[in-house]
Amino acid sequence: MRGAKTMQWSALAAAVALAATACGGSDGGGSAAGKPAGYVSMFNGEPQHPLMPSNTNEKFGGYVIDALFTGLVGYDAKGGLIDMNAESVDTKDNKTWTVKLKKGWKFHDGTDVTAESYVKAWNWMANVKNKQANSYWFGDIKGYEDVHPEKGDPKKDEMSGLKVVDDQTFTIELSEPVPYFEYKLGYKTFTPLPESFYKDPKGFGQKPVGNGPYEFQKWTHNKLIQVKAADGYKGSNKAKNKGIQFKNYSKLESAYQDALSGNLDLVDGVGPKDLPKRKADFGDRALDVPYAGTQSIVPALYSKPFKDIDPKVIQGLSMAIDRKTITKTVLQGTRIPSKGFTPPQVKGYQKLDTDVLSYNPKKAKQYVEDGGGVPGNKIWIQYNADGGHKEWVTAVCNSITKATGVKCVGDSKPDFQTDLEARQANKVKGTYRGGWLADYPLNINFMQDLYKTGASTNYGRFSDKKVDELFTKGDHADSLDASVKDYQAAEKELLKKMPAIPLWDYAANIVHGEDIDGVKVGFDGNVLITDITVK
Repeated sequence: MRGAKTMQWSALAAAVALAATACGGSDGGGSAAGKPAGYVSMFNGEPQHPLMPSNTNEKFGGYVIDALFTGLVGYDAKGGLIDMNAESVDTKDNKTWTVKLKKGWKFHDGTDVTAESYVKAWNWMANVKNKQANSYWFGDIKGYEDVHPEKGDPKKDEMSGLKVVDDQTFTIELSEPVPYFEYKLGYKTFTPLPESFYKDPKGFGQKPVGNGPYEFQKWTHNKLIQVKAADGYKGSNKAKNKGIQFKNYSKLESAYQDALSGNLDLVDGVGPKDLPKRKADFGDRALDVPYAGTQSIVPALYSKPFKDIDPKVIQGLSMAIDRKTITKTVLQGTRIPSKGFTPPQVKGYQKLDTDVLSYNPKKAKQYVEDGGGVPGNKIWIQYNADGGHKEWVTAVCNSITKATGVKCVGDSKPDFQTDLEARQANKVKGTYRGGWLADYPLNINFMQDLYKTGASTNYGRFSDKKVDELFTKGDHADSLDASVKDYQAAEKELLKKMPAIPLWDYAANIVHGEDIDGVKVGFDGNVLITDITVK
């Protein structure tokens, strides 16, 4: 998310904001209980922000944005690029890109989707005055610094790199060549907006008008968001159901019980307490699907335990974690111990040649001592209580304390929104539970957005000149393959500096009711909601 999607523990590891009120079973079930016939009800949570593509970088809001909006390109189940609203995206030099749109696409208010719909929207989203969380995604485009200076007001209202050629064509000129730019265009921020948006942006966030497979119906805050299949939608991912109810739960366990009792159709995450019995409860309706998501512990480098710390101490803490046992027991074999900072499902994945990610209590204690120890000899792991993290956090802390003598305790926040706000405000006491779900299927996405100096989701506030130089080199390489290799070199450097402690790679743990079929998972762990059918 790019700034991307942080993840909650479950299937998407569900990165993201849950609301504080459980909906329980009162709103589940059939039409009599509030769900229209032909709709699918699924576990979700309260989005952190109003429903704007450029201001959504967490799971719960992301699910809704993806339902309502379609961008230029997307990804297939294996992470390959596919054209969506774009007829083509071409370049000869990786610097100037020509986009041609498919004809006949409309917004849900009946107005046409044109080249101007993209160019005008991107200029608004990038403008510093509009304070959009994902504005930095447009940083590659020539003229971005004019609309989004580091300080002060924008010098211009439009980026010079965006040009409308005709209703179906526009060009994107970058400040420098970026060989993987087309992959980035699949991220949800690069969507169009209708003219009606500019009349009332604030109101739009509560009742968005998109161009995607679903049309917005209602948002009952802290309870549910409901969308219906869009008539006349031109995309290849046309909805096979009549609509979706995204229902707000404060606990995964509550959603699981509702699915088991028939009051909820789908849960894209199973908490630790229910993992051992999911197969017995749901049979072949319990799915475990590996995807491009990772879990880590991220030191807040401004906090008392980690300010000016020797990376060797963090390496020692890493070796104190018995990943193999924790993933096998607490997580019931649904996670795979990490071998690097990226998951296997992205281009550029590599298994790092290191013992830093392997359990070695003796070496762990020695590394911590040689690095000067942890100030106060105590660390915290911040996590959101609504995401099913308590059990593994407790296990990790016990492992660290037993191996090194460093006291480790969980720092529970009531929900993901509170957790995220603490990160953003630099109020993490020690470390926080880091989770990342791929925005696009390249190793770049698992490093640049998390560890580059000043990146919006670099909540640990890590900064390293050599790492930044390697990132920059990769960003402007001659080819996609060369870029990926440069980032592989950067990953090896990250291992020396330890801006995070990789834990394990994810599998989407999904359970669903008997009333639906066609449940599939994308490369990023998201359920492909348009493929779900209702019996």
